[in-house]
This record gives sequence, structure tokens and C-alpha cells, in this order.
Amino acid sequence: MTIATTEMPGEEVVPATKSIALPVAAGERELRLDLFRGFALWLIFIDHLPTNVLTWFTIRNYGFSDATEIFIFISGYTAAFVYSRAMQDRGVVIASARIFKRVWQIYVAHVFLFTIYLAEISYLAARFDNPLYTEEMGILDFLKQPDVMIVQALLLKFRPVNMDVLPLYIVLMLFLPLILWLMQRKPDLTLALSAVFYALAWQFDLHLEAFPSGFWAFNPYAWQLLFVFGAWCALGGAMRMARILASRITLLICIAYLIFAFAVTMTWYFPQYNFFIPRWLENAMYPINKTDLDVLRFAHFLALAAITVRFLHKDWPGLKSLWLRPIIMCGQHSLEIFCVGVFLAFAGHFFLTEVSNTAWTHFFISVAGIVIMSAAAWLLNWYKAEVGKSGKRVKSVENDADFAGGDA
Repeated sequence: MTIATTEMPGEEVVPATKSIALPVAAGERELRLDLFRGFALWLIFIDHLPTNVLTWFTIRNYGFSDATEIFIFISGYTAAFVYSRAMQDRGVVIASARIFKRVWQIYVAHVFLFTIYLAEISYLAARFDNPLYTEEMGILDFLKQPDVMIVQALLLKFRPVNMDVLPLYIVLMLFLPLILWLMQRKPDLTLALSAVFYALAWQFDLHLEAFPSGFWAFNPYAWQLLFVFGAWCALGGAMRMARILASRITLLICIAYLIFAFAVTMTWYFPQYNFFIPRWLENAMYPINKTDLDVLRFAHFLALAAITVRFLHKDWPGLKSLWLRPIIMCGQHSLEIFCVGVFLAFAGHFFLTEVSNTAWTHFFISVAGIVIMSAAAWLLNWYKAEVGKSGKRVKSVENDADFAGGDA
């Protein structure tokens, strides 16, 4: 994979040392990352709504992976690219301090979103006398023991529905200094150690406990593999794989696997065709575990990414078209837009439950949510531009390491 990113236009260029091959010219922004990060944000919002017409346009219905894999990969890629430059230029201590500062910002955003989201659900449940909302969105235990649950929420153990990706990203970012330190010295060994750790997590059933019961919806012990793989690609791995990705054999393998995943997925919606899948294959595949990043999901993402990079070049003129500008802007402000999307998803769920549940209403809610998210991204873009004009330049280079939220 040759996807890459770099500093925002107008930022000071930090020279890279020879130990890391930076695949993008200085001053150039990799719009493909923003495009797919914004695309994933839209998919997440639609998938968090009740099933509707637009739901059938999201990738989770046609293969094993979904928008979560896109976010975690891009998160590892961009974080490694940005902070590895800082680590080489200013040392491990300063780079680690910048990473931990970012972790704190994401943690604050998570707490803020938790508070607003909780208030939204509680208010609508009380206002319309529908306690099922509190149970459906996973906050019933909070209302019974608010003092205990607040502490557990601050410890990232208690989370309402649709709020699982931010805690995962926080944990992964906490270990980024160690990952980068190893990656800059032995990148292939670091990736191999990550794969070993992934295998050990499966072998010994390693998980982080949730509260009041169960485990994290996204197991950091497993999902770290995709995060580290993204970092490995950013720091030269993608360039070393260029010949493999350009191979016709690789293309045929990827296409064959995507067709296989599509066929299997279709049997979930049309059980009458399940007899086409041999019993031994079913036993080997199922369950396809999202919590622990099943190998089939990881392979499906790799196949999609390999084909995308092969045919969508970084200099494609369409990346600068007005039609794609809204989705790219959403990707450039992913943390804020993710939070907006979570809030809008429950608002849409409420509207569809209490007001109207027709196909047209589903379509209107989905489109309206995307429009609001795009408008919020435009407003954020305008605000940062105005701040830049006033001479109080925001260090937007760190936005390249911004959160890339996920599906729950």
C-alpha cells in the first residue's frame, strides 16, 4: 500500500532522516486518507441507524470487514507518520509528550460526548415516557447506579452503545511511543511482534473487561495488529510492498477473495442458498469475530485496500472536485465529525421510532445526517482558516493523527 500523508499546507517542513522513507513530497497532503476517513464516517452514521435503504450501500453488507477497519488502519498510518517525524527531530521524550497530549484531547472528547449522549438519551426517554431507550442504548445501569457508573465511565469500562471506538483508539495511542521507537529501528520485527501478540490474544483469550459485565466490544490486544500494520505501511512498508501490490497475481487473489466474501455474506441474507457452503468450511469460518478482529475480516480489508491503492492514485483529479469536497472535509475533522455522527444517529433513531418509520423517512434522515455532518465540517474548516488569518495558527499538522472513529 502506498497511501501516505504529511503535514498540512503552510506548516514548517520537518526533514526526515534516512532511516524512514517518507513516500509523499513535502507540503503535499494525501487526500485519499481524508476521503476514506470521511467515507467511513458516513458509513458509520448510516450503520448506526435502523436498517434502511441506504444501509444496503455500506460495505459491511458485502463482505467481512466494515468501516472500523478503515479507521483503525488510517489512525495507525497517520499517527505514525506525524509523530515519527517529531520523534526523529526532537527525540523520544518530546514526541511522547505530544502523543500523550493528543491522547488527553481524545479522552476529553470521549467524556464530553459521553455526557451529551447520556443527556440526549435520558431526556428523550423521560420526555416521551419510553424507558426502552435507556435499555436499548445501554445506559440503564447508569440510571440505577450513577455514582458507580460515572467512575467506571471515566475508567473507560462503561460505555453506551456506539461509543466503543474512542476508548480503543485511546489505548492504542498510549502505546504509540513504544511502537514508534521500535518501528524506527526494526520495522519488520515490530510488525512480527504485533502479529505474535495478536496470536497470543486469540490463544489465551486475552481481553479487557467492561463494566458491569462482559468485555470491550473492540479488543485492543487484537486490533493493535491493524494499527501497527498501518504504522508499518506509513514508515516505508508500503513502498517495500509496491512490487507485490502491482502484481497481476495479487490483483487476482484479491478479487477472488472479495467474490468469496460477497458470496458468503449473501447467504446471511438469503439462507436458502446456504447449502452452497460446505459444512467443513462453515465450521472453519464461523464465528467471524469482530471483537477480536477475525483473520477473515483483516484479510478482507487488505484485499479492498490493495485494489483501491492500485486503481485510485494520489494524483487522481477527482480528489479535488467539488463533489468530493464535503466527504474530504469530514475526513479532515474526523474527531469532531465522529462525535456529531454519534449524536445524530440516536436523534435519527428517535425520530424513526416516535414520528415516522417509512422508507422515505429513513432516506431523509440518512441524507439529512450526512448534510449536517458535512456542514459541521465546513464550519470547522472555515473557523480554522479564520484563525490562521488572524495570525493564531492552529497546529493543524496534528490533525493528521486525528481520531478515525468506528463502527460499533
